[in-house]
This record gives sequence, C-alpha cells and structure tokens, in this order.
Amino acid sequence: MQQILEKSHISSGELESILKAREEGKIDFLLVDVREDMEYNMGHIKGVDILKPTSTFQQWAQELFESTKDKYVIFTCRTGSRSGQVQQVFAQNGHNRTLNHIGGIMSYRGEVEK
Repeated sequence: MQQILEKSHISSGELESILKAREEGKIDFLLVDVREDMEYNMGHIKGVDILKPTSTFQQWAQELFESTKDKYVIFTCRTGSRSGQVQQVFAQNGHNRTLNHIGGIMSYRGEVEK
C-alpha cells in the first residue's frame, strides 16, 4: 500500500484501494480536489478532504504547501489535467510527497458523493 504513495501519480483503481486502506487506518494521506465549487457540488469522490479550486490557487497554495510538507497529498480534478499542474508546481518547489490522480473523477469507479 505505502509503495503506491511513492510515485508521482496514482490511478483511479489505486486511489480506490488506498481510500479503503485509509478508512481502516492502514495509511494516511490528504485528498485534495482542485475543481471549482460548482463541479465539486455536482459530485465528488467520497473521501475528499478539502476543496481547493485552481481559480484561487494563488490564495491557498503557499499555506497548503507549508502545512503538508510531511504528508502525502493526492490532487484530483475532473480528468487529471488541473491536478497534474498543481502537483507539478508543488513538486518543482520541493514538495516530494505529492501525487496526481490520473484520469480524475471521470475515470473513478468508486463511491461518489453529491
């Protein structure tokens, strides 16, 4: 399970597995949705910890970066594009525990909430 978090990206199947493991207390990470409020309210992955819209990236990025330096952070969005950009910025600035959810919610087959 832990080896999944050692990569720079995660598939929907892997995300579903580690969300279940997190519920069981076997692994710890933060799942951040970077879509906009309207998209999030239409449906989001069950287990998302916080919503941080990319449109307000400049307002929240530094604080999230600083507060999660010692944590694994998985970014997700609709298709993996925006979350990939956010993950890349964090990685380029030295946060080596970030992952991009490849395919985003469009490829996710696990539980979704509205």
